[in-house]
Amino acid sequence: MKRALPRPPLPSPPPDLAGVDESTWLDVIQKMDEVYTQLVADEVALEAKNAELEEQQRFVMSLLTAMSDVLVACNADGLIEETNAALCELVGRRDEALRGTPLARLVADEVSGARLRHTLQSVVKERGSATVEIDLIDAQGQRVPVDFNCSVRRNAQGRGAGHVLVGRPLGEIKRAYVALREAHEALKRTQAQLLHSEKMASLGRLVAGVAHELNNPISFVLGNVSALQKYGDRLARYLAFVHAGAPASELDSQRRTLRIDTVLADLPSLLQGMQEGAQRTADIVAGLKRFSAMDRGERTTVDLRGVVERAIHWVRKGMAPDFRVDWTPPAEPLPVRGSAGQLMQVVMNLVQNAVDATAGRADARLAITAEADDAQLRLHFADNGPGIDPAVLPRVFDPFFTTKPVGLGTGLGLSISYGIVDQHGGRLFADNAPTGGAMFTLELPREPAMPEPDAG
Repeated sequence: MKRALPRPPLPSPPPDLAGVDESTWLDVIQKMDEVYTQLVADEVALEAKNAELEEQQRFVMSLLTAMSDVLVACNADGLIEETNAALCELVGRRDEALRGTPLARLVADEVSGARLRHTLQSVVKERGSATVEIDLIDAQGQRVPVDFNCSVRRNAQGRGAGHVLVGRPLGEIKRAYVALREAHEALKRTQAQLLHSEKMASLGRLVAGVAHELNNPISFVLGNVSALQKYGDRLARYLAFVHAGAPASELDSQRRTLRIDTVLADLPSLLQGMQEGAQRTADIVAGLKRFSAMDRGERTTVDLRGVVERAIHWVRKGMAPDFRVDWTPPAEPLPVRGSAGQLMQVVMNLVQNAVDATAGRADARLAITAEADDAQLRLHFADNGPGIDPAVLPRVFDPFFTTKPVGLGTGLGLSISYGIVDQHGGRLFADNAPTGGAMFTLELPREPAMPEPDAG
C-alpha cells in the first residue's frame, strides 16, 4: 500500500506581488486544497482497484492450481505464456522453465505435432473450438495421450492473441472407465442375485402350502396302494386254489369268502384314483419347478387370468388360507408378451403385500379388477388396510425400503416387481384408494392376439 500524499504547507503571500490582495490569495489556497483533496481521493481509489486486481489474480491462480485438467496458454507464435500445476506435474518441468518455450517441444512426435497445428489453424479459421488427441512426453519420458480442447484466446480488442488448450490424460479416463465397467458388472451380478433371492424368498413362503397341496393326492395314492395290496393278497390266495385244481364247489366258496367279485369291481376305480393323484402331484411339481427355475429370458404370450389365479392359489396355500380375494376373471383372455414366471412373481408380491398390510383385521380382503383397451391391460389390487402414508408413498418402490418391523421384510419385493414390470414394457403404480386402503395398478402392453389353447 502506497503512503498517502503529504499535505503541502500553505504558502504565504509574497509581499512584493503587485495587484494581489489577500482575498485573491485565499482563492488560490482554496483551489490548491481542492486539487490536493482530489489527488488523495484518486490515490485511494487506485489503491482499492489495485487490491481488487491482486485479489482477482490470486483467485485465478488458485483456480489454475486446483484444476485437475492440464492447461496451457500460448501466444500467436505458439510460445507458452501460462500453464497450471497439473501440466507442470505431468511434464516434470516448472512453470518458469515452460514460459516462452514453444508448445511443440512438449509433443511426443511429428504426427501429434502435425495434428496439433492443423487443429489450431482450423480453430482460428472457424472462430470456435475443437478437440484433438495428441501425445505428450511426461516426466518419465513416456508417451501420454491427452485429449485437448483447443480454443482461441482473444485480446481486449477481440482479436486472436493465441490459444488456450485444456485437456485430461486419457490414462486417467481409461482407468476410470475400467473401474466404472467393473462396478457396473458387479451391480448387474448383485441385481441378478437379488432377483433370484427374492424369488426364492417367495418360494419359501409357499413351502407350507405346497406340503398341504401335495399331501392330499399323495395320501389318496397311498391309501389306494394299501387297498391294492390287500386285494392282491386275496387274488393270490384264490389263484393258489385254482392252480391246485380245487373242485368247483370249493372255488365258489373261496370266491365268496375272499370277496373276489367285489375286488374285481373295485380295481378300476382304485387304479383311476391312483392315476389322478399321481397326475395331480406331477402337475404341482411341474408348476413349482417352473416358478422356482431361474428366468432365461424367454418371452411367450401369457394370459394374465391364469397368472392371477395361480398367484392367489399359492399365496393362500402358503401363509393365508383364510384371506379373502375378490377376483372374477373376465370372459375374454388378457394376453401379454412376457415371462409367465416373472409375471407370477409380481402378482404374488402384490397379493402378499395386501396380506401383510391387512394383517390383524377380521375382514381382511383384496379386490382385484381388470380393465383393457386396444393397447394396454391393467390390473388393480385394492386392499382394505390402513393405506400408504403420503410421506413414504414416493419411496415404496425404492430398494430395501420397508415399513415392516425388522426381520419381517427385506424391502426388495416391490422394488424387484417394479423392475420386472419395467423390463416387460409396463408400469407399476402405487396410490391410496378413494375408499381407503392401498391400491397398486399393474399396466402391461396388450398382446394383439392370444393363441388358441391346445385341444389336448
